[in-house]
Amino acid sequence: MVLDLIKKRRSIFPAQYTDREIAKSDIEKILEAANWAPTHKKTEPWRFRVFRGNAKVELGDFLAGKYKQTETNPKAFKVKKLRENPAKSAAVIAIFMQRDPNESLPEWEEIAATSMAVQNMWLCCTEMGIGCYWSSPGLIKYMNEFVDLADGESCLGFLYMGYYSGEIPAGTRNPYQDKVAWYD
Repeated sequence: MVLDLIKKRRSIFPAQYTDREIAKSDIEKILEAANWAPTHKKTEPWRFRVFRGNAKVELGDFLAGKYKQTETNPKAFKVKKLRENPAKSAAVIAIFMQRDPNESLPEWEEIAATSMAVQNMWLCCTEMGIGCYWSSPGLIKYMNEFVDLADGESCLGFLYMGYYSGEIPAGTRNPYQDKVAWYD
């Protein structure tokens, strides 16, 4: 049941990933799931860049270097984390939103559609036993220095992915009834 899959979805961090690779065909399946997200006016604003192999190391070096360059007092643990998280992942998918050039709908709707595409990927990963984590550090504003972006395209973060070992804790939520008002 879909609700069971939704309840099972968790953030699983790169420190928990194993060395097992994710097959390109599995990443393509995950991207296909993203492509079926709802989209107002059919703008399909989601765009992705997939980093595997040495490209993950280059991404980590870029993020760590940019952090050191832009921070007044860079913290060593954060430099290390920015450098190592991509390398610890089997793949990193950079998440981008392409703004409709006609601005025929509010930008938030395109961000929401892209977020739904990421949720589809996350649920697909959960079903496949792949852990993932969406990170959106402030450094995403510099991604145009690392990859070519189209006009109106902006980075919304990174989906770190990998197979994992160990138990994933059960999720907790406050009751939905505390967040709903009914009008009959």
